[in-house]
Amino acid sequence: MAVFVFFFLAVTVMGFLAARWRKAEQSASLDEWGLGGRSFGTWITWFLLGGDLYTAYTFVAVPAAIYAAGASGFFAVPYTILVYPLIFTFLPRLWSVSHKHGYVTTSDFVRGRFGSKGLSLAMALTGILATMPYIALQLVGIQAVLDVMGVGGGEHTNWFVKDLPLLIAFAVLAAYTYSSGLRAPALIAFVKDGLIYLVLAVAIIYIPVKLGGFGHIFDAAGKALAQPGAVPGKPRGELASGPHNQWAYATLALGSALALFMYPHSITATLSSRSRNVIRRNTTILPLYSLMLGFLALLGFMAIKAGTDIQGNPQLAVPQLFEDMFPSWFAGVAFAAIGIGALVPAAIMSIAAANLFTRNVYKDFLRPEATAEQEHKVAKLVSLLLKFGALAFVLTMDKTVAINFQLLGGIWILQTMPALVGGLFTRWFHRWALLLGWAVGMIYGTLAAYGVASPTQAHFGGSSAEIPGIGEIGYIGLTAFVLNVAVAVVFTFALKAAKAPEGTDETSPADYTADLGDADATTTDLPPATAKAPAGH
Repeated sequence: MAVFVFFFLAVTVMGFLAARWRKAEQSASLDEWGLGGRSFGTWITWFLLGGDLYTAYTFVAVPAAIYAAGASGFFAVPYTILVYPLIFTFLPRLWSVSHKHGYVTTSDFVRGRFGSKGLSLAMALTGILATMPYIALQLVGIQAVLDVMGVGGGEHTNWFVKDLPLLIAFAVLAAYTYSSGLRAPALIAFVKDGLIYLVLAVAIIYIPVKLGGFGHIFDAAGKALAQPGAVPGKPRGELASGPHNQWAYATLALGSALALFMYPHSITATLSSRSRNVIRRNTTILPLYSLMLGFLALLGFMAIKAGTDIQGNPQLAVPQLFEDMFPSWFAGVAFAAIGIGALVPAAIMSIAAANLFTRNVYKDFLRPEATAEQEHKVAKLVSLLLKFGALAFVLTMDKTVAINFQLLGGIWILQTMPALVGGLFTRWFHRWALLLGWAVGMIYGTLAAYGVASPTQAHFGGSSAEIPGIGEIGYIGLTAFVLNVAVAVVFTFALKAAKAPEGTDETSPADYTADLGDADATTTDLPPATAKAPAGH
């Protein structure tokens, strides 16, 4: 407990000090608060993106999936390998055009590219909707640690006393995010990622040695997963997936890879970097986290071999394994890594969603004449509301519901890809066709997910269902995405033939390839020269 509290207090102090870290003269703007002044170099961006994408929920949920279902939980490893070549093709283009026109969000870009506030609003609302349960799931990671540490009392304790540590953690998070903006999670990400690498390096050596080696671990896992009823709601689990799981595994990995950098928090961390080259370098070094993720997943098999008592909740597998295997002081370090691993992404997610609301709802529709200072104030307030909305969501609803809504969020956010990535490479798509494709993808994905039952609830039980016309089980989000693109293509032909107005494109081809930032930010993270934002931003 002492070790956990020490690290938590340390990152709290860092969070508040970050407000003065490389602070610009004109700090009351969305660029400064929501994008860190677009000033981060290679290493800060690497830690920020790593802290953003590899969350506490990842640390808890991936091994939990392996513990409960065997190899199907490994889909997270190939999808994080697939994602980096994909983003190498389009993120530098997004950075360039956003830097040139002062875009803060992907919806800013969509509005500028297609001249459509309606399409921009659809992208913004989808982003906010998909991000909310993602923030909530960071709380699931903290709760798992607190449960294992015995903080807050038992099941019969007064709800306020039981949840007080969680309330305190998120109140502190809300305070320093409000004060420091994106600089706070950027600074704390160094501590978070350092702790996670340290804990994982120790875990993959120390725990197997105590358990007799990986051979014994895999043998025990194979026997346990083959037992009837080993996986809740299924007749049996598998150490290695069989032929009947191939479509489900492959489509989930591919769909998740396509969706990851559609999330607002991924884009926010990307746009905070100071040059196009920083983005390109990060796509080449971020796969180091995928290596970490592969080792992390093996902790699920170690928990099976160790006979970890999960009290009916697979999410406790890793925290309880650490509690059982490590000396108490190092268990404190491990729990701090998971706890801080929740604070960093939760902060970035709330900032990203606040940016979307401020730019693409408040400024576009409610107060077009809003000044930079007014945008800044609204974004800070909205980030607070989003965090406490997520907190209320977790405290009042079953954890399974939060997990399933996050899976639904992945289906939704993938439907923004045709407008965003398509728009980065071509102006061929018609804005109304893209909006119609988005609507079809959202409706199909939601209805298909609604029909999936789980052992604990009748609807929204998962993200995989039968693929129409194929008969195999596959990822609903990818099926919805294919429908989305098909509708967008067909109706683009129809609308162009009908000569429907296409809107004004405010970008030019040169905007997508120019590097307007620091030409070579290889080793230092010095603040850039102050740049003026374009008029109207």
